[in-house]
Amino acid sequence: MQAVASQPLLRTGQATEPARPYDPAYDPLVSPNPGQGRDYAPTYWIGTAGAPPADDGPITHDIDVDVALIGSGFTGLCTAIHLARDHGIKATVLEANRVSWGCSTRNGGQAQCASGRLKRSQWIERWGRDTALRLHEEVCAGMQTFKDLIADIPCDPQPGGHLYIAHRAKAMPALEKEARLLREVFKYDARILDADTVRREYVDDREAAGAMHEPEGIGIHAGKLAFGYLRKARALGATVHPSSPVLGWETRGGVHYLRTPGGVVRARAVGVCTGGYTSQGLHPQLRNRLLPILSNSIVTRPLTPQEIEACNFRTHQVITDTRVLRHYYRLMPDGRVQIGSRSAITGRDAPQDKYRQFLERDLARKFPALAGIRIDYSWWGWVDVSHDMMPRIHQPVAGESIYYALGYGGNGVMYSAQAGKRLAQWIAGQGRELDLPIFSSKLPFPNVREMVESQAFAPFRRLGQRVLYRWYHLQDEVL
Repeated sequence: MQAVASQPLLRTGQATEPARPYDPAYDPLVSPNPGQGRDYAPTYWIGTAGAPPADDGPITHDIDVDVALIGSGFTGLCTAIHLARDHGIKATVLEANRVSWGCSTRNGGQAQCASGRLKRSQWIERWGRDTALRLHEEVCAGMQTFKDLIADIPCDPQPGGHLYIAHRAKAMPALEKEARLLREVFKYDARILDADTVRREYVDDREAAGAMHEPEGIGIHAGKLAFGYLRKARALGATVHPSSPVLGWETRGGVHYLRTPGGVVRARAVGVCTGGYTSQGLHPQLRNRLLPILSNSIVTRPLTPQEIEACNFRTHQVITDTRVLRHYYRLMPDGRVQIGSRSAITGRDAPQDKYRQFLERDLARKFPALAGIRIDYSWWGWVDVSHDMMPRIHQPVAGESIYYALGYGGNGVMYSAQAGKRLAQWIAGQGRELDLPIFSSKLPFPNVREMVESQAFAPFRRLGQRVLYRWYHLQDEVL
């Protein structure tokens, strides 16, 4: 295969500078690929993380590697770290744009003791009690993996647990039932707090009708964490190549030929770590296996002491509410408030001001003292949601050295660390030891099977998503 010549943006050992501006309307269901060399989204995390660390520059010629990882976000970098540390394998990480350009630098920075969108009670309904207990052990082990990985990364951790606030009184019975299950079945010390306790001891969210407090939960600075992972992966011998999108993928004789603008990467094994930025045409095993969902975030200017007192912010813990289209928020170490929620349906609509205005309205509804406060940062990012709401770390075709870790559904800040560990095991030949459902089955297709193989299926998914969002809004705010 003939390589296509290209010029590196900067020489190896420096942080690659962007060749192209950030694209606010990028949409993984429409765009053929994420682009090449695009700048970061204008997030709080990038704006306050400092200068990006050195990387290895773009691919500039054909190379042979043992392992290629596609995607340099949390999952790709954690996989590279575990491959080197646990298995002595030095991976080559390929990134279309800048390092950790996708949702790893566009999330809310909340590390919760969860994986996917389902609750523990739903695990039992789907797989039975024994499997649910083992899955809980896996997630708790993942939280420890995450803590160990970030122990020497200065990413502004805010420990203390997770506060799950009932946004209406009718949500409390379900929270109480879930907390009881967590304590009695999973031996996980979840506690129920009444509305007065929440407002007096934690935060005066005016919507709070009570809450469930989980003992595990950490807020982090996503940009500093991504840059820390990059430094750690390269120190262990991994190479990380930005501005090197995979534009073509062929497999011949057990070798994967990954065509980038600067050359062909011939790999004996490939791990896909592209999250919500997975292109439909990247590989047939990935087409229509994910539903990318947009999530918006805003960050305020630093609050004054008087404003902090008016909101009674007595915690820096990560907070979510019980809406289906949930809000996630917290008081940051520098006194700002970050809040996020679901956003537009399509990338084309994402830049509209109304989505930022929705969040400003929601912030004021929770904290009237912050009505009209200046917003210093506003952004959106694509979340990888699987069609059954649970992730997969899997080898989709037995005998083919292709693996993926995808579908976290908004809980990837923490679980990507463990997913990277598990993906490294798969790549190193130890995946058959992993027997939980999230390891032993593929990402499922959506229900309309006869349409999934067609690129024309995307508009139908968007239509269904619009209908679902309207129904969820009715559930959350009206019914």
